[in-house]
Amino acid sequence: MFGDADSLLYVGGGFSSVSHNARRRHAQPQKCYIERFMSAPNSIFVRACKMEPVERTPVWFMRQAGRYMSEYRAVRKQHSLLEICRKPQLAAEVTITAAEILAVDAAIIFADLLLPLEVMGLPFHFAAGEGPVIERPVRSEEDVAFLRTDRTADLGYVSQAVSLVATHFAGRVPVIGFCGAPFTLASYIIEGGGSRHYVHTKKMMYNSPTVWDELMRKLVAVTAAYAADQVRAGADAIQIFDSWVGCLSVEDYRRYVLPHVNGMVKLLQKTGAPVIYFGTDSATLLPAMNETGADVIGLDWRIPLDLGWQTLEHRCAVQGNLDPVLLFADWKELKSRAKDILARAGQRPGHIFNLGHGILPETPVENVKNLAHFVQEHSAVAGSKGSPEPGHRSPRS
Repeated sequence: MFGDADSLLYVGGGFSSVSHNARRRHAQPQKCYIERFMSAPNSIFVRACKMEPVERTPVWFMRQAGRYMSEYRAVRKQHSLLEICRKPQLAAEVTITAAEILAVDAAIIFADLLLPLEVMGLPFHFAAGEGPVIERPVRSEEDVAFLRTDRTADLGYVSQAVSLVATHFAGRVPVIGFCGAPFTLASYIIEGGGSRHYVHTKKMMYNSPTVWDELMRKLVAVTAAYAADQVRAGADAIQIFDSWVGCLSVEDYRRYVLPHVNGMVKLLQKTGAPVIYFGTDSATLLPAMNETGADVIGLDWRIPLDLGWQTLEHRCAVQGNLDPVLLFADWKELKSRAKDILARAGQRPGHIFNLGHGILPETPVENVKNLAHFVQEHSAVAGSKGSPEPGHRSPRS
């Protein structure tokens, strides 16, 4: 179990959980998380994550709560992004609102990827037009040694928001928790923000591999404890976002990243919740990503879904993978592309429909709503071996 006082240690190539009561509990049989904490373990989303047969394809969207929605923009007029993240009632409100408006099959908690950096001693802010700025980039062994791993409990506001969302939906809609992958978080804190070439990040990997490994261990310790707390609060799955991993060669991924993601996935799977691992521009990395043992691998739009799944040897479930820009297309084109993805999945158990990345700010809301409904309707008809083409549904209010 991962309590607020727990910490995570990297020992001999693996991770173990310890707390003040660990020695006392060690000889006692541990209860399974799935019965105690997950809010909707029998939902079609969770079952699809486990590659179990479902009556239709579940659908949700990355960044489904965002600026493209007027309801979210209204909240943002009163509060900054970080204020919403830090106030459980607000984070729960925008999470619930988006899931209900879109009528999707899962709600992903509203939070920011970089929140764990604050408790590690790395303040950051958002600069207009530039994105996140890390105020003290990590570039040396001394910088890495400075990072703390003992303040994960300070992120409890995210778990509180998860609990509020889970209570609201009362098992009707599963809740997805999430965290950043160690490479993506490392690239942010080393570069000081976003980057095109990741020069400082790769310099540390190549020139100071011991320092790099220590940084990755600390990031995994904090983010794994943070994500496990979300499961304890009611999250039904955890998505690990590796947004920038596509900048790596296969060799570099295997050498500098894979061992750490392996440990993180195994640790989170002890919670009983399925683990989704997603990276962008990662088609060349899929065989290596498959070795993480994640329950679900997220595919971006750069590889056909059937080819991506075949590359993964159908070991796991897959999520994806519509190009987010297709949500700007007319309905005929959008529907055709969605049908193609469903056809490529071939009704094989383990497909979760999603985009290949997050919804863009100017996306028409009606297109997102109608896409969610179409996937639900079309996959249900196809699954029942009825007419493969449901009637076109007029936009919902």
